[in-house]
Amino acid sequence: MQWKPNVTVAAIIEKDGKFLLVEETTDRGNRFNQPAGHLEEGETIIAAAIRETLEETAYDFTPEALVGIYHWQHPLNGITYLRFAFTGKLGAHYPEQALDDGIIRTVWKTEAEIAAEGELMRSPQVLLCVQDYLAGKRYSLDILKHLGQAL
Repeated sequence: MQWKPNVTVAAIIEKDGKFLLVEETTDRGNRFNQPAGHLEEGETIIAAAIRETLEETAYDFTPEALVGIYHWQHPLNGITYLRFAFTGKLGAHYPEQALDDGIIRTVWKTEAEIAAEGELMRSPQVLLCVQDYLAGKRYSLDILKHLGQAL
C-alpha cells in the first residue's frame, strides 16, 4: 500500500477581529476548527473550500487568496494532512440549512481566544493559519492549476 497524505482545505474568515470557527465532535471530544474538510474526487481545491464552508457553516464563501499550505502529521494517529487554507469573502447565510454531520455550531473567536484555548483546537493548524492571515500572507489563486484528466 502506497502512503498518501490527506488533502484538506480550510477557510480563514475574519470579521470585526474575530474568526469563523466550527465546533465539531471528534474522537478526542468536541474541538474547534476552521470550516475545513477533505478534497473529493473530481473536485478542484478551490471548489472544495467553497463546498466545505457551505456544508459546515451554512455560509457562501468566495476564496480570494491562498493564505498558506500546511503539512502536518497528527501525533496520535499518524495521519498526515496537507492543508490548503484560503481567505475570501463571506456571502449569504442560510440559517435554515442543517450543518454537516459532526458539526455542533459555528462560533466567532479572536486570535487571543484561539491561542488561549489551544487544547480545544482540532490541530495546531487552526492558530497558525490565523497568525499567517494576520501577518498578511496572501498568495494569488493563480498559483493553483487544475489540470483535470489532462495528459
